[in-house]
Amino acid sequence: METLEKDLQITETVKQTKLQHIAIIMDGNRRWARERNLPSAVGHKKGVDALKTTLRACKDFGIKYLTVYAFSTENWNRKKEEVEFLMELLALTIQNELQEMHSEGVVIKFIGDLTRLNQKLQKILNNAMEVTKNNTGVNFQIAFNYGARDEIVNAVKSIATEGIKPDDITEEVISEHLYTKGIPDPDLLIRTGGEKRISNYLLWQIAYAEILVTKQYWPEFNRESLADAVEEFHNRQRRFGK
Repeated sequence: METLEKDLQITETVKQTKLQHIAIIMDGNRRWARERNLPSAVGHKKGVDALKTTLRACKDFGIKYLTVYAFSTENWNRKKEEVEFLMELLALTIQNELQEMHSEGVVIKFIGDLTRLNQKLQKILNNAMEVTKNNTGVNFQIAFNYGARDEIVNAVKSIATEGIKPDDITEEVISEHLYTKGIPDPDLLIRTGGEKRISNYLLWQIAYAEILVTKQYWPEFNRESLADAVEEFHNRQRRFGK
Protein backbone atom coordinates (compact mmCIF):
# COMPACT_ATOMS: atom_id res chain seq x y z
CA MET A 1 0.00 0.00 0.00
CA GLU A 2 2.84 2.36 0.85
CA THR A 3 4.43 1.74 -2.58
CA LEU A 4 1.14 2.40 -4.37
CA GLU A 5 0.64 5.65 -2.48
CA LYS A 6 4.19 6.72 -3.35
CA ASP A 7 3.59 5.97 -7.04
CA LEU A 8 0.36 7.97 -7.04
CA GLN A 9 2.14 10.87 -5.36
CA ILE A 10 4.93 10.84 -7.95
CA THR A 11 2.40 10.62 -10.78
CA GLU A 12 0.59 13.67 -9.42
CA THR A 13 3.89 15.53 -9.06
CA VAL A 14 4.69 14.79 -12.72
CA LYS A 15 1.33 16.28 -13.72
CA GLN A 16 1.73 19.35 -11.52
CA THR A 17 5.23 20.15 -12.75
CA LYS A 18 4.40 19.30 -16.38
CA LEU A 19 7.47 17.07 -16.46
CA GLN A 20 7.37 15.54 -19.94
CA HIS A 21 10.91 14.57 -20.84
CA ILE A 22 13.80 13.12 -18.85
CA ALA A 23 17.23 12.67 -20.41
CA ILE A 24 19.83 10.49 -18.72
CA ILE A 25 23.59 10.10 -19.01
CA MET A 26 23.93 6.50 -17.85
CA ASP A 27 27.40 6.67 -16.32
CA GLY A 28 29.22 4.31 -13.98
CA ASN A 29 28.76 0.79 -15.39
CA ARG A 30 32.49 0.11 -15.56
CA ARG A 31 33.28 1.70 -12.19
CA TRP A 32 30.47 -0.29 -10.57
CA ALA A 33 31.99 -3.50 -11.96
CA ARG A 34 35.57 -2.53 -11.11
CA GLU A 35 34.74 -1.87 -7.47
CA ARG A 36 33.33 -5.40 -7.28
CA ASN A 37 36.26 -7.00 -9.12
CA LEU A 38 33.95 -7.91 -11.98
CA PRO A 39 34.44 -7.60 -15.76
CA SER A 40 33.10 -4.43 -17.40
CA ALA A 41 30.65 -6.61 -19.30
CA VAL A 42 28.84 -7.45 -16.06
CA GLY A 43 28.45 -3.74 -15.32
CA HIS A 44 27.00 -3.08 -18.77
CA LYS A 45 24.53 -5.97 -18.37
CA LYS A 46 23.45 -4.62 -14.99
CA GLY A 47 23.05 -1.26 -16.69
CA VAL A 48 20.53 -2.81 -19.07
CA ASP A 49 18.54 -4.06 -16.07
CA ALA A 50 18.57 -0.55 -14.59
CA LEU A 51 17.33 0.85 -17.90
CA LYS A 52 14.43 -1.62 -18.06
CA THR A 53 13.44 -0.63 -14.52
CA THR A 54 13.65 3.07 -15.37
CA LEU A 55 11.61 2.73 -18.55
CA ARG A 56 8.88 0.88 -16.66
CA ALA A 57 8.89 3.53 -13.94
CA CYS A 58 8.53 6.29 -16.56
CA LYS A 59 5.42 4.55 -17.83
CA ASP A 60 3.97 4.19 -14.34
CA PHE A 61 4.76 7.78 -13.38
CA GLY A 62 3.30 9.27 -16.57
CA ILE A 63 6.59 10.53 -18.02
CA LYS A 64 6.07 10.67 -21.77
CA TYR A 65 9.65 10.93 -23.05
CA LEU A 66 12.86 9.22 -21.96
CA THR A 67 16.16 9.76 -23.78
CA VAL A 68 19.29 7.86 -22.74
CA TYR A 69 22.94 8.16 -23.76
CA ALA A 70 24.00 4.63 -24.70
CA PHE A 71 27.04 5.07 -26.96
CA SER A 72 28.78 8.31 -27.89
CA THR A 73 30.79 9.17 -30.99
CA GLU A 74 33.84 9.20 -28.69
CA ASN A 75 33.18 5.69 -27.34
CA TRP A 76 34.75 4.21 -30.48
CA ASN A 77 38.06 5.04 -28.78
CA ARG A 78 37.48 2.38 -26.12
CA LYS A 79 39.09 -1.04 -26.39
CA LYS A 80 37.96 -2.96 -29.46
CA GLU A 81 36.67 -5.84 -27.34
CA GLU A 82 34.45 -3.53 -25.27
CA VAL A 83 33.07 -1.74 -28.34
CA GLU A 84 32.22 -5.06 -29.96
CA PHE A 85 30.56 -6.24 -26.74
CA LEU A 86 28.43 -3.07 -26.55
CA MET A 87 27.28 -3.56 -30.15
CA GLU A 88 26.34 -7.17 -29.43
CA LEU A 89 24.63 -6.20 -26.18
CA LEU A 90 22.48 -3.62 -27.95
CA ALA A 91 21.48 -6.12 -30.65
CA LEU A 92 20.61 -8.84 -28.15
CA THR A 93 18.74 -6.47 -25.85
CA ILE A 94 16.58 -5.08 -28.63
CA GLN A 95 15.85 -8.53 -30.01
CA ASN A 96 14.98 -9.94 -26.58
CA GLU A 97 12.95 -6.99 -25.32
CA LEU A 98 11.24 -5.70 -28.46
CA GLN A 99 8.01 -7.65 -28.16
CA GLU A 100 7.52 -6.75 -24.51
CA MET A 101 8.22 -3.06 -25.16
CA HIS A 102 5.89 -3.15 -28.15
CA SER A 103 3.12 -4.77 -26.09
CA GLU A 104 3.49 -1.99 -23.50
CA GLY A 105 3.15 0.70 -26.16
CA VAL A 106 6.75 1.96 -26.12
CA VAL A 107 7.84 4.00 -29.14
CA ILE A 108 11.50 3.25 -29.86
CA LYS A 109 13.70 5.73 -31.70
CA PHE A 110 17.45 5.69 -32.16
CA ILE A 111 19.15 9.07 -32.44
CA GLY A 112 22.67 9.40 -33.78
CA ASP A 113 24.61 8.41 -36.88
CA LEU A 114 23.57 4.81 -37.44
CA THR A 115 25.39 4.55 -40.77
CA ARG A 116 28.65 3.63 -39.03
CA LEU A 117 27.08 0.53 -37.50
CA ASN A 118 27.24 -2.82 -39.29
CA GLN A 119 24.35 -3.73 -41.59
CA LYS A 120 22.99 -6.44 -39.29
CA LEU A 121 22.73 -4.05 -36.34
CA GLN A 122 21.23 -1.30 -38.51
CA LYS A 123 18.55 -3.74 -39.64
CA ILE A 124 17.71 -4.69 -36.03
CA LEU A 125 17.45 -1.04 -34.95
CA ASN A 126 15.42 0.04 -37.96
CA ASN A 127 13.05 -2.89 -37.44
CA ALA A 128 12.49 -1.87 -33.81
CA MET A 129 11.64 1.68 -34.89
CA GLU A 130 9.31 0.46 -37.63
CA VAL A 131 7.47 -2.02 -35.37
CA THR A 132 6.81 0.53 -32.61
CA LYS A 133 6.33 3.75 -34.58
CA ASN A 134 2.54 3.85 -34.15
CA ASN A 135 2.53 3.09 -30.43
CA THR A 136 1.20 5.64 -27.95
CA GLY A 137 3.15 4.88 -24.78
CA VAL A 138 6.51 6.18 -23.58
CA ASN A 139 8.64 7.70 -26.34
CA PHE A 140 12.00 6.04 -25.76
CA GLN A 141 14.99 7.62 -27.50
CA ILE A 142 18.32 5.77 -27.43
CA ALA A 143 21.31 7.93 -28.36
CA PHE A 144 23.71 5.56 -30.09
CA ASN A 145 26.81 6.69 -31.95
CA TYR A 146 25.59 10.10 -30.89
CA GLY A 147 27.48 13.32 -30.34
CA ALA A 148 25.78 16.70 -29.97
CA ARG A 149 28.39 18.61 -31.95
CA ASP A 150 28.15 16.05 -34.74
CA GLU A 151 24.36 16.40 -34.62
CA ILE A 152 24.55 20.20 -34.95
CA VAL A 153 27.08 19.99 -37.80
CA ASN A 154 24.79 17.59 -39.66
CA ALA A 155 21.84 19.92 -39.07
CA VAL A 156 23.77 22.87 -40.51
CA LYS A 157 24.76 20.80 -43.54
CA SER A 158 21.13 19.81 -44.11
CA ILE A 159 19.97 23.42 -43.85
CA ALA A 160 22.63 24.51 -46.34
CA THR A 161 21.77 21.69 -48.74
CA GLU A 162 18.11 22.70 -48.69
CA GLY A 163 19.09 26.20 -49.68
CA ILE A 164 17.45 27.91 -46.74
CA LYS A 165 18.44 31.58 -46.68
CA PRO A 166 20.45 32.81 -43.66
CA ASP A 167 17.74 35.29 -42.67
CA ASP A 168 15.22 32.45 -42.60
CA ILE A 169 17.21 30.31 -40.17
CA THR A 170 15.56 30.36 -36.77
CA GLU A 171 15.80 28.24 -33.63
CA GLU A 172 12.77 26.33 -34.87
CA VAL A 173 14.46 25.59 -38.21
CA ILE A 174 17.55 24.23 -36.47
CA SER A 175 15.45 22.12 -34.10
CA GLU A 176 13.61 20.64 -37.07
CA HIS A 177 16.94 19.43 -38.51
CA LEU A 178 18.19 17.70 -35.37
CA TYR A 179 17.85 13.99 -34.62
CA THR A 180 15.23 14.90 -32.02
CA LYS A 181 12.86 16.54 -34.50
CA GLY A 182 9.32 16.51 -33.11
CA ILE A 183 10.43 15.67 -29.57
CA PRO A 184 10.09 18.30 -26.82
CA ASP A 185 13.32 19.41 -25.16
CA PRO A 186 14.26 17.64 -21.93
CA ASP A 187 12.92 19.16 -18.74
CA LEU A 188 15.36 17.24 -16.55
CA LEU A 189 18.84 15.88 -17.27
CA ILE A 190 20.09 13.21 -14.86
CA ARG A 191 23.71 12.11 -14.77
CA THR A 192 24.64 9.12 -12.66
CA GLY A 193 28.13 8.31 -11.42
CA GLY A 194 28.91 11.68 -9.87
CA GLU A 195 30.76 13.31 -12.78
CA LYS A 196 29.78 16.92 -13.43
CA ARG A 197 30.05 17.01 -17.22
CA ILE A 198 27.63 17.21 -20.15
CA SER A 199 29.84 14.96 -22.31
CA ASN A 200 28.63 16.25 -25.68
CA TYR A 201 25.03 15.21 -25.00
CA LEU A 202 21.98 17.09 -26.31
CA LEU A 203 23.80 20.42 -26.14
CA TRP A 204 21.10 22.29 -28.06
CA GLN A 205 18.16 20.55 -26.41
CA ILE A 206 19.16 20.96 -22.75
CA ALA A 207 19.52 24.76 -22.92
CA TYR A 208 16.98 25.20 -20.11
CA ALA A 209 16.86 21.73 -18.59
CA GLU A 210 17.32 21.26 -14.87
CA ILE A 211 20.44 19.19 -14.18
CA LEU A 212 20.68 16.58 -11.46
CA VAL A 213 23.94 14.73 -10.74
CA THR A 214 23.79 11.69 -8.50
CA LYS A 215 26.72 9.71 -7.13
CA GLN A 216 24.83 6.48 -7.75
CA TYR A 217 26.38 4.37 -10.47
CA TRP A 218 23.95 3.58 -13.26
CA PRO A 219 23.54 -0.13 -12.33
CA GLU A 220 22.29 1.07 -8.92
CA PHE A 221 19.68 3.44 -10.36
CA ASN A 222 16.16 2.18 -9.72
CA ARG A 223 12.51 3.15 -9.41
CA GLU A 224 13.10 4.95 -6.12
CA SER A 225 16.00 6.86 -7.67
CA LEU A 226 13.72 8.14 -10.42
CA ALA A 227 11.05 9.05 -7.90
CA ASP A 228 13.62 11.03 -5.91
CA ALA A 229 14.69 12.83 -9.10
CA VAL A 230 11.08 13.79 -9.85
CA GLU A 231 10.68 15.18 -6.34
CA GLU A 232 13.93 17.12 -6.69
CA PHE A 233 12.65 18.57 -9.98
CA HIS A 234 9.45 19.59 -8.21
CA ASN A 235 11.49 21.62 -5.71
CA ARG A 236 13.38 23.53 -8.39
CA GLN A 237 12.29 26.92 -9.66
CA ARG A 238 12.66 26.98 -13.45
CA ARG A 239 13.42 30.43 -14.85
CA PHE A 240 14.14 29.83 -18.55
CA GLY A 241 16.62 32.70 -18.51
CA LYS A 242 14.14 35.20 -17.05
